[in-house]
Amino acid sequence: MAGDRFVYVTFIRTTPEKLFEALIKPEFTRVYWGIEQVSEWRKGSPWQMVFSDGRVADTGEVLEYEPPRRVVLKWRNEFRPELHEEGFSRCALELEPLGNVVKLTVTHSIDRENSKLIVAVSGGWPHLLSNLKSLLETGEVLVADRKST
Repeated sequence: MAGDRFVYVTFIRTTPEKLFEALIKPEFTRVYWGIEQVSEWRKGSPWQMVFSDGRVADTGEVLEYEPPRRVVLKWRNEFRPELHEEGFSRCALELEPLGNVVKLTVTHSIDRENSKLIVAVSGGWPHLLSNLKSLLETGEVLVADRKST
């Protein structure tokens, strides 16, 4: 099956439990991402990301949920028409403890070549994960607010 994907790996000095919580809990995502994720966090449950002004950024479904090791989301952009028209993508967040750090691998993929969505997330994930890493390791983010349009 042809497609496009973006893979990003980072190492964060924390525990798998704290990192997993930071990836899904609104009190964390608001700080480093500027959004809230809304879901019951069970396999098959709806999932969405909401901007602080109430606009829906992305929607989808929880495909896999294995705390504190893995979460996989069916993901569609809702606020940029050129990304929305590409349909659903898949985002896997995998955590692997390695001593006093956790290896976080984000794999965002879609079943279409030369995807505009993959271009967009390849610019977004490094920024977000740098903020997340800084927040967990120092208590502060690198950049407080991302442009949401």
